[in-house]
Amino acid sequence: MTRGAVILLTLALLAAPLSADAQQADRVVRIGYVTERPGPGPREEAFRQALRDLGYVPGRNLIIEERYSAGGSDRLRALIAELIRLPVEVILAGGPTVTRAARERTKTIPIVMAQDSDPVASGFVDTLARPGGNVTGLSILSTELNGKRIQLLREVVPGLSRLLVLGSSNEPDHARALRETEQAASALGIQILYREVRGAGDIEEAFRVARGERAEAVLALLSAILGIQRAQVGALAMRSRLPGMWYNREAVEAGVLMAYGVNLTDLFRRAAKYVDKILKGAKPADLPVEQPTKFELVINLKTAKALGLTIPPSVLARADEVIE
Repeated sequence: MTRGAVILLTLALLAAPLSADAQQADRVVRIGYVTERPGPGPREEAFRQALRDLGYVPGRNLIIEERYSAGGSDRLRALIAELIRLPVEVILAGGPTVTRAARERTKTIPIVMAQDSDPVASGFVDTLARPGGNVTGLSILSTELNGKRIQLLREVVPGLSRLLVLGSSNEPDHARALRETEQAASALGIQILYREVRGAGDIEEAFRVARGERAEAVLALLSAILGIQRAQVGALAMRSRLPGMWYNREAVEAGVLMAYGVNLTDLFRRAAKYVDKILKGAKPADLPVEQPTKFELVINLKTAKALGLTIPPSVLARADEVIE
């Protein structure tokens, strides 16, 4: 081979990966995001920023099809069907009910869970280590944390004996969450007053009944409708003079007394890495479901003052954030 031919061959080999990189950079990917919440917030911004950090720029090589159902199973199913028709390359599910609805409609488009309390029990994955289908993502351990939430309430409300629990049986892991909550409460000698919530009207009725049954505090189980109606719950809890415990900080910002749970902003940020890996060829079946690494206790001192409660220093010392 002549010297000129060697040079040409070398240049061709060097140019090949550059050409492939250029093609990858030029490729516009379309991903879908569905949530039952009414609109975008810090979680969604964390996800978008994480994608930007990974090199995905909206308008250049990325299109995010965001859909917000604001409750209603029929609308949720319609939005997912819309994304499948486009089609999108990956669906990010904002919550368990979205994951379930998406999984019922596609077994081929990868689905990334931004949060799910128990994806194995819900039937979304075979195991955490080997999901085995088209679903993977992040678990929030919500059911396991309900015992801790009750303990915190007991510290803030000494002698707590009657606890109003709000939940929705249409949530995929509701039965286990309620069962573990009842067991944790029973171990502390606390009676559970459970009320099913399927709409805003159920929430007002639950608090009306709770006043008659002399509930002393309120605990919310993971629920899309309770998340959407968190301002209503905060107002009713205040009106009913009931200290409330939630599973995420947004309700505390809306007036509920406390929340203890996973840092959801961090989970949405981590979900972007799953999307990136899948877009680069990884299969959801081979991507292990990850557990949360950041938890937070948030306390609203304004609410505590309005309720006439003094938060013990030992609880305040553990708080990651205090709203004053």
